Amino acid sequence: MYVKKLFVLKLQLYYIGPPFCTIFFGKGIVLKEKILAKETLFLPMATILETGNHIAQNGDGTQRRECANRFVEQVTKALNGTSPFIPISFLEREDLQQWLMEFPDSAMQGRGLGDQTIIHDWQKLCTQNSGRRVYIWSLDTHLKSYEQQPRL
Repeated sequence: MYVKKLFVLKLQLYYIGPPFCTIFFGKGIVLKEKILAKETLFLPMATILETGNHIAQNGDGTQRRECANRFVEQVTKALNGTSPFIPISFLEREDLQQWLMEFPDSAMQGRGLGDQTIIHDWQKLCTQNSGRRVYIWSLDTHLKSYEQQPRL
């Protein structure tokens, strides 16, 4: 029996020497495989914000501008539904208040607020998709371990 997979994705940003800047959503070849397998790819708000921060803090002005423009183009495609990525987790006030209350404990475990929101997104998707595999696709070791197997 085929079980369609569902992910929460944390973007990984790579710079390929000046003056080139490339944004990869995960690893390029792996991403193509996931798209061909018709896996659902979610783009958390925390990922958008963290990637924007990385772009703003790296490279020279020309590189930052080039990367920022490409990033805006890719996120806009996701927002418009013309990308394989589905944006999620536009925070409500109550969610943010709850997450802030949990943050000191998360910080003690080495998790930033962005990672914490991604984990909450994963938990919500697990609840909504109990019959599907749900996992966080990331190069971050502490996020890779979040995986739910399908429950029938």
